[in-house]
This record gives sequence, structure tokens and C-alpha cells, in this order.
Amino acid sequence: MTTFQRARSEEQRAVRRQAILETAAAMLAEMPVAQLSLNELSRRVGLAKSNVLNYFDSREAVLLELLDAETREWMDQFDAELTATVDLAASVDDRAGVLVDAIVTTLESRPMLCALISAQAAVLEHNVSVEVAAAFKRSSIANYGVMIQQVLARLPELGEDGAGRLLAATVMLTGVVWTHAHPSAAIIAVYESDPEIAAFRITFAPALRESLRTVLVGVLPR
Repeated sequence: MTTFQRARSEEQRAVRRQAILETAAAMLAEMPVAQLSLNELSRRVGLAKSNVLNYFDSREAVLLELLDAETREWMDQFDAELTATVDLAASVDDRAGVLVDAIVTTLESRPMLCALISAQAAVLEHNVSVEVAAAFKRSSIANYGVMIQQVLARLPELGEDGAGRLLAATVMLTGVVWTHAHPSAAIIAVYESDPEIAAFRITFAPALRESLRTVLVGVLPR
């Protein structure tokens, strides 16, 4: 735990905000989003709860900003993965398959991002101010535009509308599939005790890959 003196400049405030975000990220490596409390976050970062609220409106505002930062890091990783794996001379179907694999591979490597996406609509976008919500949505739109161009650079046949629909589906499906692939302890116990029920257990990467391939069939012109 770090104990801070009172921030007296914008630079010091930026350091405090970054420390709060980094502490929240470290906590999410230990616990699900639902268990991250503002009280424990404040204790770990070395600030009173009231002081944390001087930097962020709420716990949800912290997590929304963390989601935005994680998304931008994912975008860089995704672009690098596409550069390394997509053969621009390959067929449309081959490039489409590699594109889906790049989405799934990079998302699977970022469990915190997937967990935050799964909580976004139901939890993170609640208990925040209009200003925080607007800033998050503006940043999301900008990120969305960048990723559309990343996709089109490797699969221009999709068109801007098709690329946008694929990415929108990616976010929604990631949230749903991640949630179902990480069930409660009681459900895991049932899976482990009953092979017939276990047959319905979902594994994140294969389920997301199959779903996105289905989406591509619908959005890729033939």
C-alpha cells in the first residue's frame, strides 16, 4: 500500500489517478469485477475513500476508465497480431479465418478486458455521471473507428458497414460468452459431477470463434 501526500498540481493528480487504476487492475487479477469494492480499493491505494472519490465519481467510473485503457492496449495487440498473421495475397476465406483467430487469440490473452466487457452494460455504465458516461462513449466510438480501419486493411471485402457489424458483434459476444464460460462454483461442481450436464459446458475461445465465424458468413459479401 502506498500513502500519498495531498496532490497540489495536475501532474500529481495524474499520478494519483494512475495509481488508482493500476491498483484496480491488480485487484482484478485476484477477484471478479463484482467483488472489487471502493473500500478495499481505497485501502490498497493508500487513500481515504473520500479522496478516491475526488479523482473518480465512483467504483464504476474507475472500472470504465480501466476498460477504456485495456481496450486501447488490446487494439495495439490486435493490429500487431494481424500484421504477423494475415497474408494479404491469400483468399478472402483464408483472411477471414485468420481475422477471427486474431480476435479470439488476443481477447483470450486479456481476461481482465473480457471480464470488464462482460460487466459493461449491466454494471459499469451505472452509477456514473453524465460527464463520465459521455467521455467513455466518445472514446469507445473513436476506438471503434480505429478498429474498423484495422480490419479493412486486411479484409477490405467486408466494407465499412460489415467491419463495423463484425466488431459490434465481437464486443457483445465476448461479454456473453465470457460470462457463461466462467460460471459459479455451484455450476462448476454440477459440471464435474454429471457428465451429461458437463456436455453443455462452454469454453471461451472455441465458443467465441464459432460464433464470430457465423457472424462473418452473414456480413461478408459473396
